[in-house]
Amino acid sequence: MVISMTGYGRGKAENDHVRVTVEIKTVNHRFCEYNIRMPRQLLFLEDKVKKKANEYIRRGRGEIFITVEGEGLVSKELKFDWDIADQFVSLIDTVQEKYQFTSQVTLQDLLKLETVFSVEEVPAENDEVEWLLLQALTSALEDVKRMRVQEGQELAYDLEKHKEKLAAIAQHVKQYAPSVVRAYKDRLAMKLNELTDGLIEESRLVTEAAIFADKCDINEELTRLESHLLQFAETLKQKDPIGRKLDFLVQEMNREVNTIGSKGNDSLITKEVVEMKSLLEKMKEQVQNIE
Repeated sequence: MVISMTGYGRGKAENDHVRVTVEIKTVNHRFCEYNIRMPRQLLFLEDKVKKKANEYIRRGRGEIFITVEGEGLVSKELKFDWDIADQFVSLIDTVQEKYQFTSQVTLQDLLKLETVFSVEEVPAENDEVEWLLLQALTSALEDVKRMRVQEGQELAYDLEKHKEKLAAIAQHVKQYAPSVVRAYKDRLAMKLNELTDGLIEESRLVTEAAIFADKCDINEELTRLESHLLQFAETLKQKDPIGRKLDFLVQEMNREVNTIGSKGNDSLITKEVVEMKSLLEKMKEQVQNIE
């Protein structure tokens, strides 16, 4: 199955106190990686988010945005800094002793110190928030998967068309190639007849034609090209991620077509090679976006 690496999905889950929204955008990438943006209080769930995403995404870069609205993420605790208080009282005692002050440190004096009392936010272990997050994440991932599958079907359709055109051109070149040698032999015979007044040895003509045929023989390249096209068609039907294999096959086909172009030694073959390279370039661009 052809699956695109490009997709978008959105999911939401909520209860009476909390609403969790997850948005996911995926793009093509050589490997599988994620950039997750979520509230600091929920960072302990990051590994679970990645593990869940891996059930739906096998290759590509995913941008995952998680927002949480409502109460229950944190609890607030009042903290008293005993060390600062001890230092304050000790310092006051020292000052009183030195300057002979008689006033004493009171609670009100401590309350005036902003650094002694503080309010800290402590992440709350809330199983319900975690459950809502995973529900919203699953919904978003299912959206992404549907979009990636749909776009993958369109890519497969286009690739199949390009493959068929490429195969048809290759078959035409294969049928046409022998005529290149015959045409060369006829041109050579005509030229030699002009230069030798018709006194030409048939063996020499056959030898020269054989040398030319060997130089411009493209049967091996055409056979390999046909084999790559067959593998390409079979790969499109596989269920596992196929993007890298398809990319490799396109590179190999491009290599064979380049060799055909350099050995073909014929204007029509050159024209067909240009068309094949154009098709392969389109296939390469599309393959780059397949999982």
